[in-house]
Amino acid sequence: MAGAAVIVLAGASVASSTVLDVTTLLKGYARPVAIPAPDDNPSTPDKIRLGKMLFFDPRLSRSGAISCASCHNPALGWQDGLALGVGDKGGILGRHTPTILDLAWGGPMFWDGRADGLEAQAVGPMMSDKEMGGSEAAVIKLITAVPGYRDGLKQAFPDSGASVTSVAKAISAYERTLVSGVAPFDRWIGGDSTAISTEAKRGFVVFNTKGNCAACHSSWRFTDDGFHDIGVPGNDPGRGKFMPGITVLDHAFKTPTLRNVAERAPYMHDGSMPTLEAVIDHYDHGFVRRPSLSDDVRPLHLTDQDKSDLVAFLRTLTSTDDAVSVPNLPK
Repeated sequence: MAGAAVIVLAGASVASSTVLDVTTLLKGYARPVAIPAPDDNPSTPDKIRLGKMLFFDPRLSRSGAISCASCHNPALGWQDGLALGVGDKGGILGRHTPTILDLAWGGPMFWDGRADGLEAQAVGPMMSDKEMGGSEAAVIKLITAVPGYRDGLKQAFPDSGASVTSVAKAISAYERTLVSGVAPFDRWIGGDSTAISTEAKRGFVVFNTKGNCAACHSSWRFTDDGFHDIGVPGNDPGRGKFMPGITVLDHAFKTPTLRNVAERAPYMHDGSMPTLEAVIDHYDHGFVRRPSLSDDVRPLHLTDQDKSDLVAFLRTLTSTDDAVSVPNLPK
């Protein structure tokens, strides 16, 4: 990896002279070549085209006013920019809307992991009374009554009838195409030594050493897809609701990706932290100590320079992606 195989930061606060062998990290941070899909829902152009229309169609909701894209807005990092999500008819939800970016590679879905994959994730909000408020009967009526959907289903699922399962598979096929673009960080580890600043390079060192960020924010998506209590105040049990009796999963929430993170404020499962600086301060010293707290969360004793460098590094994970066109919906 030309220009980045070894970083030497003399005088860095991490140590008097910090040497980080980036080559050993390269495989973990390298972007994949192909987008995966499950055997029971292979991606096809017809399926993706149908799924995109359904993703943007508010008629899947009870009120006819909210679509998947209402909460997962492409202009807002595939989130909604709000601290807490908003459901059908303006109801405030209990958690921050997570991004759906790069979920083709994701593990259990939602902050608490209650859905095994994207297909189950697509059904959940659609049928939730608090979110989109839809029903199986209403969804099937829409996709059978509208000629564009009826024909689209035949093309995408020639061997299946109209069902919520087919709708979820189509939406999931589209969601798997939502992949972050090449960011400055990717260009840097690919050999362009000028792609990121000296501050960001120092931040990468902090990220992988005294900041302990890489303990959970690993892989090219910067997430381990695991569940951890990171000491955010509150009584939400998170993963613990579904795995009772396992102390470390009380108040544990899924590690979010850091891809395009600069576009996705506010942060945390409850949207309680408005900036990246606030997130870093939380990990440095602001967390709640309780029996379920992750062993990886501990006082970091970061300097102001460490924190500034970390923010500079995190900003290099955001790509400049093409605008997403809103499809013409069938009448």
